[in-house]
Amino acid sequence: MRLPEGPLVAWYGDDFTGSAAVMEVLALAGVPTALFFKAPDAAALSRFGPLGAIGVAGDARSRSPEWMDAHLPAIFTALRQTGAPLIHYKVCSTFDSAPHVGSIGRAADIGLAGGGWAPLLLAAPAIGRYQAFGTLFAAAGDGVHRLDRHPTMATHPVTPMDEADVRRHLSRQTDKEVGLVDLRSLKAGEGAAALARERTAGNTILAFDVVDDETLCAAGEVIWQEALQTPVFALGSQGVEYALIAAWRKAGIAPDPPRAAPVKASRVAVVSGSCSPITAEQIRLAEANGFAAIPLDATAALDKGAFARAREDAVTKALSALSNGRDPLIYTARGPHDPAVARFGEAVAAAGVDGGEVNRRLGEGLGAVLSAVVRTGRLRRAAIAGGDTSSHAAQALGLDAVTAKAPLVPGAALLTGHGEDPSTDGLEIVLKGGQMGPPDFFERLRAGGPGRTS
Repeated sequence: MRLPEGPLVAWYGDDFTGSAAVMEVLALAGVPTALFFKAPDAAALSRFGPLGAIGVAGDARSRSPEWMDAHLPAIFTALRQTGAPLIHYKVCSTFDSAPHVGSIGRAADIGLAGGGWAPLLLAAPAIGRYQAFGTLFAAAGDGVHRLDRHPTMATHPVTPMDEADVRRHLSRQTDKEVGLVDLRSLKAGEGAAALARERTAGNTILAFDVVDDETLCAAGEVIWQEALQTPVFALGSQGVEYALIAAWRKAGIAPDPPRAAPVKASRVAVVSGSCSPITAEQIRLAEANGFAAIPLDATAALDKGAFARAREDAVTKALSALSNGRDPLIYTARGPHDPAVARFGEAVAAAGVDGGEVNRRLGEGLGAVLSAVVRTGRLRRAAIAGGDTSSHAAQALGLDAVTAKAPLVPGAALLTGHGEDPSTDGLEIVLKGGQMGPPDFFERLRAGGPGRTS
């Protein structure tokens, strides 16, 4: 038994950090992988040689169901044309979604328009995500929290989680029946039988429990065997790929992983649009260890002129920091309780504008700041923190695609950017979700490994 020739997985990520996380899992396990910023044509694919996995990074997490109806069908068609047996709609491991924005249910409806079923696999122990009897849990700090009691997700500014049962949460977004392959069946070696029973009962989307390496591998075995018979449209986090790799390794058919390791960078630059307390602690520690923390007033994004001035000021301060031997870190907030978060929400409400559009403008602005700092400062390593921020900011760097270069922390690998602009082609870039990384993450970014913890 061996893996089929050609692409094994083709995926679309509903934000850029999540898209990159899928590539990290596959590429660092030895699967030749490239992530594109739009659906690639034959010429774009030819630049990377034979690929075992092909991804398209998107921003559907911040989009309406109407936007999905207009854009996702063509993307899913392009993914299926790769011939991969598993097509993956990648969502955040904390299930960020709502009926009106980032609707995973609407994406499922579109992906399953031709019939079939979809596994839903969100958990991944490597990144502190667990699902037991349909209930999703996520690590934060020193603990693990049910998602509706999670310190960040329960109060998320766009998609607050008030339901930890993934079946109930998803049922608000689709009329399709959602079933469960639970951990008892997986641990008993009866995952395939449980899947068959659930499908016979009329369930179209099947959530898989994962609480440890055993259930992760068991879920991967069931999904991969189904995909070998008939191509499967899957929903989930990078847990889908973790599960596949685990199953391939158990079967002795996984490729050999590369042995790359990041090295220290002379200088780095970071932009952050995250409101997560995890990113807030990372900013605090980075500042304590020499980074120049530079605030950017998010409310300025409501006015074109004011925002242009705010961006110029941030660039000036960042370049000044570089000239003084410090690494700039431009941020919009330090956690959900930063007064800047409330001011931004109040300003958006008072202006009566679409908050999603302002967030896109803010992300693009942060990208423009980072682009100017990277180009003027001639930097070769940078990072963007925040899922929605990364989706909008990464495109401002003039890149067409990224490949995984080396591991840094689970869920946020060091990537290599590819594009026609020589000032950013080859840029080492990390796209970090707000919930990802240890406290010393930005130190690790600079050092190429663990940093200081004080």
